[in-house]
Amino acid sequence: MPQQPPVRSTPARPARPDASMSLITNVMDHSLDDGYAEAAARKRSEGTVGMPRTLRAKLGLAAGLVLAACVVTVGAAQARVAAPVVAKEREELIDRIDEETAAADRLEESVDDLREEVAARQRAALRDSGDRSTLMGILSGATPVHGPGVRLVVNDAEDSTGGGDGDPRSTSGFSDTGRVRDRDLQRVVNGLWESGAEAVSVNGQRLTALSAIRAAGDAILVDNKPLVPPYTVLAVGDGEELSDGFQNGADGLYLHALQENYGIRTALSVEDDVRLPAATSVIVRTAQPITEKGTS
Repeated sequence: MPQQPPVRSTPARPARPDASMSLITNVMDHSLDDGYAEAAARKRSEGTVGMPRTLRAKLGLAAGLVLAACVVTVGAAQARVAAPVVAKEREELIDRIDEETAAADRLEESVDDLREEVAARQRAALRDSGDRSTLMGILSGATPVHGPGVRLVVNDAEDSTGGGDGDPRSTSGFSDTGRVRDRDLQRVVNGLWESGAEAVSVNGQRLTALSAIRAAGDAILVDNKPLVPPYTVLAVGDGEELSDGFQNGADGLYLHALQENYGIRTALSVEDDVRLPAATSVIVRTAQPITEKGTS
């Protein structure tokens, strides 16, 4: 058989470095679409590219530029005219705010003065009521007191979150948080009264039979005055007996459960002498004294 000539193998060409970027290369080489390129070439051949060459086109362009310049000029003039008016209105508004703020401050000072006057007249009336005036002042909260007692500090948990297996707040509808609630403070105060406290204050606010502890959002109000934690409760009474009675009572166990389940921080100490201020105002709206027969 005749011998076949050897087949020559063409050496493989090395791949282009940008072979994997053919799409990007095509976009860069043909950045202008063919249709746009044809339209541009046609305009160049027709002589329509560049500035208008006919008189009518030039007049139209000039009129457009003049109209645009007029619009910009009128807008700038109106802005310049309106600027002093806006500044004047702003100054008048600031002055009005300052006046109203000053009026509110004067009213607040007047309210404080009237409260002090009412409290002074109440204390004077108690001094003129006879031998039992001192006791009446202590029980009503109209006079400052001091004596042995306890100091109870109640504060939010460090992270204000928490939870546990038992929920001492389940009957009150409170959420599982480590913040002290108004219901918690109510139970603490009621527990101290029940344990024999003769006078109680919370963060310097003297409590009376007419005091109210409520909530406004996350804030706790005592007689409509907001308090911030930690809440320091001072109670006058037999210190040791008051401390034991509170801790072993239902409200003391409730506070202990809050500490265990929610991380609320508490500290109870017996004090040799605690001082409580007088209540800001003691107003009786319903109760009336009983008059003896034959007297008006």
